[in-house]
Amino acid sequence: QLQLVESGGGLVQPGGSLRLSCTASGVRLDSYTIGWFRQAPGKEREGVSCIGRPDRNIYYADPGKGRFAISRDSAKNTVYLQMDNLEPDDTAVYSCAADLDDDLIRLCILSSDFTSWGQGTQVTVSS
Repeated sequence: QLQLVESGGGLVQPGGSLRLSCTASGVRLDSYTIGWFRQAPGKEREGVSCIGRPDRNIYYADPGKGRFAISRDSAKNTVYLQMDNLEPDDTAVYSCAADLDDDLIRLCILSSDFTSWGQGTQVTVSS
């Protein structure tokens, strides 16, 4: 089973930035479609962004368009989510997910189709 670990969350003021990381040990993430999702208290999980194979295949859901950027560093076996101009509505637990399927948009919209998930990292945007 693929074990994903997220890091980089924390408390940030509105307008600030965070970079989230998703990594795995013992398995190359290059072979996987990776997605970032978030879930706020009392709300359903929603997609943020996904990166496929090759890396030019990228999808952004509405919440992060223009403010978030997903990228993959193969040397570090890590997928990043750079989040800029954060807003209080971005407060949520952010999780990464992986799947060998390469249907990027379907996976990003139907998050339940991802087979492996991390535990999540808390992002809180507050003054």
